Amino acid sequence: MDLEERVAELERRFAALESAGPAEAPELGAGDFWALDGLKQQLAGAGAPDGGVLFTGSVRLPTQERYEWQYGALTDGLLAADWEQTAESFAALGNAVRLRLLREILGGRRTAAELTELEGLGTTGQIYHHLRQLTGAGWLHTPSRGRYEVPGTRVVPLLVVLAAARPH
Repeated sequence: MDLEERVAELERRFAALESAGPAEAPELGAGDFWALDGLKQQLAGAGAPDGGVLFTGSVRLPTQERYEWQYGALTDGLLAADWEQTAESFAALGNAVRLRLLREILGGRRTAAELTELEGLGTTGQIYHHLRQLTGAGWLHTPSRGRYEVPGTRVVPLLVVLAAARPH
C-alpha cells in the first residue's frame, strides 16, 4: 500500500471517529494514542520499518472558516529529502512581526490597510516587506490586490509548526 492509500485510509478512520459523535470521540491529551496506533497499523501494513509521521487537524478560525487537513510522510523520505529547500519557509516564520501578521490574518484582518493600522509592527514599508517574505515562502497568498490570506492547505500545517515549537 503506498503513502496515498495509507493517508486515505487514515482519513476514512478519522471521518468514522468524527461521525461517532462527541460522546465517543477521543479526548485530546487524555493519553490515548488513537492517531499513533492507527499510523503504526498503516505503516506495518505497508512494510515501512523506519516509520513515518502524520499530522492532522480540524480547525475553526475566529472568522468561522473551517479547515480539515492531514498529511503523512515516511521517515526515510523525510531524512533523504533536501532540507535546504525548507530553510526559506522556516526563515519566514522566524520573526515575531511575521508571526503576529499571520495571527492577525487568521483572525480576520486581511487587507494591507487593516494590517498597517496595527501598533508595534513597524512602518508601512516594513510591514509590506514582511508580507512579501511570507508570500514568497507560501505562508500567504493574495487573492486580490492588497488582500492577504493564509492558503487553506497551510492553515493546519502552520498551527502544527506553532504547536511543535512550543516548549513542552
